[in-house]
Amino acid sequence: MTSLILSRLTRRFGAVAALDEVSLSVGPGERVALLGHNGAGKSTLMKIVLGLIPATSGEVRVLGAAPGSGPARAGTAYLPENVAFHPALTGREQLRAYLALRGQPGRQAGELLARVGLADAADHRIGTYSKGMRQRVGLAQALIGQPRLLVLDEPTSGLDPVSRREFYALLDELAATGASILLSSHALTEVEARTDRMVILSHGRVVAQGTMADLRAEAALPVTFALLPAPGQAEALARAFPDGQADGGALRLMVPQSDKLAALARVAAARSLLTDVDIVPPSLEDIYSRISRRDLPAEPGASVADWRAPLSEAAE
Repeated sequence: MTSLILSRLTRRFGAVAALDEVSLSVGPGERVALLGHNGAGKSTLMKIVLGLIPATSGEVRVLGAAPGSGPARAGTAYLPENVAFHPALTGREQLRAYLALRGQPGRQAGELLARVGLADAADHRIGTYSKGMRQRVGLAQALIGQPRLLVLDEPTSGLDPVSRREFYALLDELAATGASILLSSHALTEVEARTDRMVILSHGRVVAQGTMADLRAEAALPVTFALLPAPGQAEALARAFPDGQADGGALRLMVPQSDKLAALARVAAARSLLTDVDIVPPSLEDIYSRISRRDLPAEPGASVADWRAPLSEAAE
């Protein structure tokens, strides 16, 4: 059973369409990243999935049930961007409180805290925790009850690079057990390598979605070949690749995706002129920038500044 299905989901706040006929799905074991500028509708979408606000129109099924219903809430976990806990409680005490609310035994608190790297700080007051440590407490509470769907809003906010890597390793483990993951993030380099699909929202609409291969094909951005000439071969290399551009000591060749194999053959034929070659496909940041510019508003007088401006707080 598909864990999350949104079909032509629309949510309006007065004259503002925070979401406009959004359709997407998240299957068991799938990690889907929700991307978009501030005001794109990401938080509104998550609130509807959690049953916190109703949709204006469209259909939402969470674990086969209506959002906010007993079955949906029992199998769904949520981690907000900014967590808040009582500073006088220890991490263990806070987790025990959440376990009691979910009808789970309090003895699981230590195991959950250890799972997110807080075993040594379990009995310290949360008021002494760093922001990253508090975020880990939030992740620990999201793991209570082995949820089948995790909804994560900027989950790595405040985490250092090592903690971010450990966090995504934990998500990999959860996905391997069949848990579905929907997360929003502005850290595009992170989600590029650690999610299965990306969904890009702009002004409440889905403007692109798919795997990295799908998005690269849709964005139609070139592949970059960075050719490093052998000693004394820079001029000969430039003659062999008149369509290249000098970039420091290297020659940069930009080719369409469809011409990649032909370009590889040209480079192989010139191997005696080279000491090294780097092939750089367009990154998720490149793709996001291209698709975002493509979907700027077309109304008279609209500008990039207008598009970048967030919607009202109610819409997001």
